[in-house]
Amino acid sequence: MSDPATLPVTPAGVTSARRRWAGLVFISVAVALIIVDSTIINVAIPSIVDDLAITSTQVQWVQESYTLVFAALLLVFGTLADRFGRRRILILGVIVFATSSVFAALAQTGELLILGRLIQGVGGAMVLPTTLSIINATFRGRDRGIAFAIWGSTIGGMVAVGPLLGGWLTTSFSWRWAFGINVPLGIVIVVGVLVFVLESKDAGEPRRIDVVGAVLSVITSASLVFGLIEGRTYGWWLTDKAPVAGDWTWPYSLSIIPFVFLITVVSGVAFIYWGLYRQRAGKTTLLAFSLFSIPSFRNGNIAAMIVSLGEFGIILSLPLWLQNVLGYDALQTGFVLLALALGSFVASGVSGAFGNKISPETIVRFGIVAEIIGVAGLGLVITAESTWLVVVPFLFVYGIGVGLATAQLTGVVLKDVPVAQSGQGSGTSSTARQIGSALGIAVLGTVLFTTVGTSLDAKLAEVPGLTAETRSQIVDAVVDSAGSVIPSFEEQSPELADAVREAFSDGTRYSAYAAAGFLVLGFLATLRLSGTAPHAESRREDAVPGQSIPAAETAGEPV
Repeated sequence: MSDPATLPVTPAGVTSARRRWAGLVFISVAVALIIVDSTIINVAIPSIVDDLAITSTQVQWVQESYTLVFAALLLVFGTLADRFGRRRILILGVIVFATSSVFAALAQTGELLILGRLIQGVGGAMVLPTTLSIINATFRGRDRGIAFAIWGSTIGGMVAVGPLLGGWLTTSFSWRWAFGINVPLGIVIVVGVLVFVLESKDAGEPRRIDVVGAVLSVITSASLVFGLIEGRTYGWWLTDKAPVAGDWTWPYSLSIIPFVFLITVVSGVAFIYWGLYRQRAGKTTLLAFSLFSIPSFRNGNIAAMIVSLGEFGIILSLPLWLQNVLGYDALQTGFVLLALALGSFVASGVSGAFGNKISPETIVRFGIVAEIIGVAGLGLVITAESTWLVVVPFLFVYGIGVGLATAQLTGVVLKDVPVAQSGQGSGTSSTARQIGSALGIAVLGTVLFTTVGTSLDAKLAEVPGLTAETRSQIVDAVVDSAGSVIPSFEEQSPELADAVREAFSDGTRYSAYAAAGFLVLGFLATLRLSGTAPHAESRREDAVPGQSIPAAETAGEPV
């Protein structure tokens, strides 16, 4: 007989394991929806560049705008979900996400596409922390570990399934369907969540939203990512290109980027100071600073952020390299990246088989080591003459690492967090991951395009008959187009085309090495993770079930 403490409370006061696991299916599909959308666009980028004529900076913003808003609002919606109902916020997020996907699919300019991605980020920020909160409040004991493993494996697998799905849609139909597919999936999720997922929220008094903290967190994350992406455009220290807003132009020789980073530091310090002040005053805060006194939560979030920085950044450069240098189409690129998904699925089985014999912290470390081997191996084999045969094995190993690390790290971070603070805890955990992802795209994207420009300029200097002005024009064309003009050089000059392909391969290779370096830092951070604190799990399990799923909130719900 099942232990009643491990099952959610239904309106009739009985437990329903079937409903609980069915609900997890639709929660996982919701997670898959937002994770797929963060990767599905990668293989479609070359087609978008050709169709909308966007620049390499806009390419980064198409990726980054979604992740940036996602990261900036996770804490806000984690808190709102705890107050107003996790299922309610989840459904609203799916609706916003699906609606904005239609807007993105119909975009006729790069600016409109970026706007659509920004709104998608709002919907995604509603979805991700609420899925974690619902799992944390619904499952207990061993079932919670299994549920988190399924949730984490979904993320790991969808990172690679997204490019495959995007490749098929882009090749067979149009890149616009990479967004359009979110509509029918969104409908399925909403119906499934309404039928199988019970409402839950904090049982205590409603908490006021920390508006000042929310604004400061948005300013901090937005300014940081803006500076990292636009630094190579406007100049890291001295002004290379003056920002323009209407009739106003940046008037100083000192670049705007140092001022942007100054805003990051000031707003970040202010966010921490404001939060601690409110906490001492007994007021609610956007971030539960008291949770950072829990070693597993504090160290786990640091590790998750660094690991995500290395994990997701490389996904930006690989599809561009596969299509623009090796000449694969979007669908072929998706099949190559499928090796990552296969590795992740294998890892989920391995994790489940050894989950009760090996500590989650050890599994996380094994996973990160596999990621380091996979990404560093990619750096070693990437050349202008490489084929998919040398890339796939390292992607598979990398996928195994993603599956192991992602599936277990979430459980490690949240294992000692009280259920009543699960929204804030999961929101913080998700924010750490998304900030890492945003920084990964910004930093590794900058490494990619900066290295491509520097390497190409050096290689073109060795080509006879090219003036400095011509070299500069070629470099700008390659970098601004994110490499999509590379095939056109073949008709003009095979020698020139070879130089361009080699330079883009150099950028992709150094981007992989940078990702491996960040993963090494992430591995070192996991060394500070320890096993479950004494009595921590019992403290969580002894929580009154009604606190996580109040009967008042489930009145009228179907069993």
